Amino acid sequence: MMLTSVMYGGAYALLGVALLVAGFFVIDLITPGRLGARIYQDRSVNAAIIVSAAFIGLGAVQATAIFTNGASHFGDAFAWTCGFGALGVILQAVSFLVLDLITPGSLRQIAVDEHFHPGAVVAASSMLAVSLIICASIS
Repeated sequence: MMLTSVMYGGAYALLGVALLVAGFFVIDLITPGRLGARIYQDRSVNAAIIVSAAFIGLGAVQATAIFTNGASHFGDAFAWTCGFGALGVILQAVSFLVLDLITPGSLRQIAVDEHFHPGAVVAASSMLAVSLIICASIS
């Protein structure tokens, strides 16, 4: 029983890492340049704020899906967690792009600018809000 639980935990952790990587790559695709370089070489606080919010939001979605479906058969619970996690990645990107369309300037450029911009906090907040809405829909 304990070994099975450890294996399930490992599978969920690997899924979680895969979804966080997917979330990072999606944000990388919708922002100019290489996101990793913007954060670690250019020291873009804006990019770090947005990616951090995306990670926290996706983690919350995955945790809620696991907690809510944990009593189900592992395969079903794992599939639900994967599906809700993918939904989180997609809807975070959609919220970012919609916000970019309805606000002045280029949120994509602001996201990777080296100088702090309040728009990055707004974008991060929208990603967290979307994630919380998904969490509420799960439970």
